[in-house]
Formats: sequence, structure tokens, C-alpha cells
Amino acid sequence: MRNVYYKYNEKTKMYDRVYPNMRSRLLTYLRNIFFWALLGVGGYFMALLILGTPEDAEDLREENARLQTQYEVLSQRLDEAMEVMEDIRQRDDNLYRVMFMADPVSEDVRNATYTGTNRYEELEDLDNAALVMATTQKTDMLARKLYIQSKSFDEIVDFYKNHEDMLRHLPAIQPVSNKDLKRTASGFGYRIHPIYQTRIFHDGMDFSCDIGTPVYATADGVVKNARWERGYGYIVTIDHGYGYETRYAHLKSFNVKRGQKVVRGETIALSGNTGRSSGPHVHYEVLQRGRPVNPANYYFMDLDADQYDEMIRMANNHGKVMD
Repeated sequence: MRNVYYKYNEKTKMYDRVYPNMRSRLLTYLRNIFFWALLGVGGYFMALLILGTPEDAEDLREENARLQTQYEVLSQRLDEAMEVMEDIRQRDDNLYRVMFMADPVSEDVRNATYTGTNRYEELEDLDNAALVMATTQKTDMLARKLYIQSKSFDEIVDFYKNHEDMLRHLPAIQPVSNKDLKRTASGFGYRIHPIYQTRIFHDGMDFSCDIGTPVYATADGVVKNARWERGYGYIVTIDHGYGYETRYAHLKSFNVKRGQKVVRGETIALSGNTGRSSGPHVHYEVLQRGRPVNPANYYFMDLDADQYDEMIRMANNHGKVMD
């Protein structure tokens, strides 16, 4: 609807209608056109800022596609890195730690996850949220495993630094002089007991020798006990640390006492025939973390490969069991 304008006339005391001239009407039209044009341009640029141009939308779609591809590649590489970590874990547990007689790192420690609040809650609203969250979780898990493995390797380095001390405390010689192996009697494993004639497990090795033969500590350590023990007769037990103990039984006598430090090769007792024994000999045991293990594996400072094979053959002779 067109606007109508009036002007007060002093002479007639009335309002006369005012008709704008061409110039005024033109200015009004131009002003209106400029206003609407400005409003349209402003709305257009506002829309661009909010929604972007079609080219921007296409670029954004392409960028999202590239990001998804990169996340997929990253996820695959994380899987490969986890496989490498698993290989390192197996070497650590089954090689490095076995060499130094250390317990493997527990699975609970290696596979521990982050607990508490949802660490990935802020990722749930993203495009491809499942992929992004899974990749982030893998990254966190790999970082955790790397940390645990680095701590494990720190322990291995400490074991290596203490290796010289450990070797001094590792049983490594025979308990009696037996270079020619002629004193080897019976080995580790199931045997027929010479007295009871029943099949029992023999926890150590027997060395036949004359009464009064020197008996040696097979590694550095501290005497845990030196006493009479039923069945064993006079017995000496040495704690070598690192989870190892050795036991020497059926002795005639001993010249050490509880708490005394001994070194490898030191005479700790004389062989005898005390306790349940079918003849003069030394019964020798090696215990690792409280469990008996085959002493034949702990003579590496005494025997070469051929001598070791010969000792194993002789020790398997069931006819020479002596206790």
C-alpha cells in the first residue's frame, strides 16, 4: 500500500495532500532497493558462514573421507604394533627372564586397562565415533603395554648387572670330587627304593664315596640348617638366594653352623652313611623356589658336554640307588 503524505496549510487552516515529485519518488525507490539488496547480501553471506558453499560442503565430505581412511590405516598399524609387542612379551617371559630365573610379568599387569570414568565419552558424538573410539582405545592399550614392557626391561638390566653375583650363588659343581664320574650312583626321578623295594620319586642325585670324603658347597650362600633329620641322617641345607637351595644328606659330620656364610668349593661336611641309607654316599638335592629340580643340570662348571652325557647315562642306572 502506497504511503500518502499531507502538509498543513496556514492560509486555509486545512491539510493539503502532498504529491512527491519525480526526483523524490526516484530517491525513495532507490533507497528501498538499496535496503533490500543490502539485506539480501547480508543474508547470503550469513548463510555462507553457517552452511558454507556447495564447494565447501563437498570439500568437507572429502576431508571426512580422508580422515576415516587415515583412522582405518592407523587402526591397522596399531594392530601390527600390538603383534610386535606380543612377540616382545613372549621373548621377555620365555627367554630373558628364564635366563635370569625371574618370574614372568603377570597377565593381569600386562593387560590392565584404565578404570573409572569414561575416558572416551567426548568422542561419542563424532562422525565415525565407533572407529575413532576403537582406535583411541588401541593407542591407550599400546601405550600401557609399552610402559609395562619398559619397566620389565629395566628389571632385566638390573638382573644383568647382578649377573656376576648371581653366578656365584648358582649351584654349578658337584658336591664331591668326581672328575672321572666313578662316584655317580643314582639320578633324579622315579626309582625303586633300596630298602623298601617300592617305586618312589628320588628328589636328588647320589654319589657313592668312602666315609669321610669331603663334601663341598656347590655355590656361595648361607647355611640354613645343619642338623640331624629323620631319614636323611646328618644334613646340611644352604640358601643361595635367587630362589635356590641345596641339600646334602647322609653325612658323617658337618663343620658349619646355621647362619654361616660359605663359598663355592668350601668343605662343609664329610660323607657318611647316616639315616636310611644302603651304603656310604652323599645324597645331593637342588631346590628352586622350594621345588626339587634335577641336579644334573647344575654341574656346568665341572663337566663338558661329553662328560655331562656320560653322567646322565650313569645316573639313569636304577641298580645303584642308595637311599
